[in-house]
Amino acid sequence: MTESLSDTTIHLVKVTVPALQEHGLAVTRRMYERMFQNPDIRDLFNQSHHGETGSQPKALAAAVLAYAQNIDNLGALAPAVERIAQKHVGLNILPEHYPHVAEALLGAIKDVLGAAATDEILAAWGEAYWFLAHVLIGRETAIYGSHAAAPGGWTGWRNFRIDGRTRESEIITSFVLRPEDGGRVLRHQPGQYLTFWIDIPDQHPLKRNYSISSAPSENAYRISVKREPNGIVSNWLHDHVQEGQILRVAPPAGEFILNEESPRPVVLLSGGVGLTPMMSMLEAIASQHPNVQVQYVHGTLNGATHAMKEQVRS
Repeated sequence: MTESLSDTTIHLVKVTVPALQEHGLAVTRRMYERMFQNPDIRDLFNQSHHGETGSQPKALAAAVLAYAQNIDNLGALAPAVERIAQKHVGLNILPEHYPHVAEALLGAIKDVLGAAATDEILAAWGEAYWFLAHVLIGRETAIYGSHAAAPGGWTGWRNFRIDGRTRESEIITSFVLRPEDGGRVLRHQPGQYLTFWIDIPDQHPLKRNYSISSAPSENAYRISVKREPNGIVSNWLHDHVQEGQILRVAPPAGEFILNEESPRPVVLLSGGVGLTPMMSMLEAIASQHPNVQVQYVHGTLNGATHAMKEQVRS
C-alpha cells in the first residue's frame, strides 16, 4: 500500500463529487446488486438493511460522498472508519472479501455514470478504494486480534445457548445467552452489540445486530428484541426460540460506548427499543460507578410498551 494517495487521484476523485451528489445512491444500489450475485458474499450481510429498509445503500452512498469530499483531509473520516470497521468485525468480514467489493463498486460506477466514468476516473477510484480498504483491513485485524487475546474472547462465530427469556413488554422480549462450551465471555463495552448468524427454514442465512442490554459480565449476555411487524428474525425469536436453543454469535462490536473513565454526570436518552444500549450503560454505572450522577429520559408509546421499567427504577 502506498503511504498516501497521488495528487492525480485526489484531483480526479474530487472532480467526481458533483456526480456522486446526484447519482451516489444509484451507484451503491447497483454495487450491492452486482455483489449479491455471489451467494457467498450476499450471505455475509444483514439483508434487512437492503431489502427491508434500504438503509445500507443510503448509508454507503453518504460514506462514499464524504470520502470523496475529504479525500485530501482523511483525518476527518476517522470516526466513520471506526464505525465501518466495527460493523465489519461483527459480520466477520475478512481481507479476502475486499476484492469482491472493489469489482462491484468500480463496475457500478461504470454502469451508472456511463461514458463519464473514463478509464482515468476508474483508475483513480480504484486507487482510492484500495487505500481505504487497507486502512480498514489494518484496523479490523487489530480488533480481531484483541478479541482473540482477551479473556473469554473469540473470533468468528461461537455457539451460545438461550439460558432464559423474559417478556419485558407487549413487544419486547429479553434473551440471556451463555456459551455452549461453558467458557467465559468477552466483557463488552456498555453500548456495544452482538451480531447473530440466524438459520431459519426456507431462508438464506440471516445476519442481525442486537444491542447488549446488560452490564458487562464474564459469564453471559442479554439482548432485548422488539417484535417488528414484518421482521423475519424478530418474529422468529419471539415465537420459536426457547430456553436451550443454540444461536451462533460474533464477539461484541460497536463504537457507540459509555466513557467509563469520565467522572462527569451522564445523560441517557432513548425511545422505544432504543433503551437496549442505555440499559447496559445504566447497569454498568449502577454496579461499577455508583458515584456518577445519571439522568435517564426514556420515551415510549404507552405503559404496555414500557420495557424494563422496574429494572430502571431499582
